[in-house]
Amino acid sequence: MLTTLLPPTSGSARVGGFDIVRQAASVRRAIGYVPQLISADGGLTGYENLLIFAKLYDLPRAQRKTRVQDALAFMGLSDAADRLVNQYSGGMIRRLEIAQSMRHRPDVLFLDEPTVGLDPLARKAIWDHILRLQDDHGTTIFLTTHLTEEADAFCSRMAIMHLGKNAAIGSPADLKGSHGAPGATLDDVFIHFSSNRADPGERYRETSSARRTARRMS
Repeated sequence: MLTTLLPPTSGSARVGGFDIVRQAASVRRAIGYVPQLISADGGLTGYENLLIFAKLYDLPRAQRKTRVQDALAFMGLSDAADRLVNQYSGGMIRRLEIAQSMRHRPDVLFLDEPTVGLDPLARKAIWDHILRLQDDHGTTIFLTTHLTEEADAFCSRMAIMHLGKNAAIGSPADLKGSHGAPGATLDDVFIHFSSNRADPGERYRETSSARRTARRMS
């Protein structure tokens, strides 16, 4: 909903100062988005993928080549720029997708489980680059993850979602402290707030419906 891919079910929200319904186009210009599923075109090179996105975002022609080369260099992909993406490793594809999302230097970057399926070395490389984005560009990172150790290590503020609602919000330290048990982890906190399970069939139907809607709108 915050990336404008799905309409809000109720209420209102603003991203980068723009209303997600009335100013959806402005929201999209202000954000970057890396979906959970692979979005890069495997039949194109890394350079070509970034060039297409630069054109889609109307970057001035005179800046495109430099911006693309800078993005590849920043993500450590300069040597692989002319290789087809279907020859990339999972970690390289993720880095390319993050580079795509940053080509217009957004204020907010949405990452949907950016390290899912990656080995520990690739995960570390991804996070090293994400943290550099924060340091170099002041980008706000909005992350969804099931890996609580990532949230604990990298998030300054987090929300635990349960049944489509915010069950708890706060810093990782505050949430662990609210558990009451000495040495509590974020896993313990998550289990505490999600202990009442929904009907599995109903949750499956809701998830399937949301994914069908997202595919229609993508």
